[in-house]
Amino acid sequence: MIQIDDVVVSLDVLREKFFCDLSVCKGECCIEGDAGAPLEQEEVAEIEDVLPTIWDDLSPEARAVIEQQGVAYIDEEGDLVTSIVRGKDCVFTCYGEDGTCYCALEKAYRDGKSKFYKPVSCHLYPVRVGDYGPYKAVNYHRWDVCKAAVVLGKAKNMPVYRFLREPLIRKFGEAWYAELEKAVDELKSQHYI
Repeated sequence: MIQIDDVVVSLDVLREKFFCDLSVCKGECCIEGDAGAPLEQEEVAEIEDVLPTIWDDLSPEARAVIEQQGVAYIDEEGDLVTSIVRGKDCVFTCYGEDGTCYCALEKAYRDGKSKFYKPVSCHLYPVRVGDYGPYKAVNYHRWDVCKAAVVLGKAKNMPVYRFLREPLIRKFGEAWYAELEKAVDELKSQHYI
């Protein structure tokens, strides 16, 4: 592990390779699992603000869940997460003509209809940020649905931290990411990674 400010980063984030291959996985990470995506408290209000913009893009089942319980709930582990449909699909999941799922929140952002990109936990995947005492812990999460991303990441020689440059900056800032890159260079020079 390395530490930058109050953030501890697993060496797997620096060593492992990853590059999303949506053409293979079809966005399965948005529709599999037993809970929604982790949310930060302030993201709930941001999602609620953009909800009228994306409402028509959501499935009737997703709209019903949102009307009943809202955009988020507390899961079995006590975490705030996005609401889900049928016990697995994120309520913000929509489908393209080829069957690939996409995020209605991200689509609205890319179309210039919203300033909210998507939950930072989604943007950071396959990294999960948790608490480690007084520190934030940045860990690489392995999941079978991302096998194609690992294969493509190895082919492109793309370390997780570089693939996630933009979301890591979004979460921790430019200066923090610059320190991460310096730490990686130092670890490489010492042959730790």
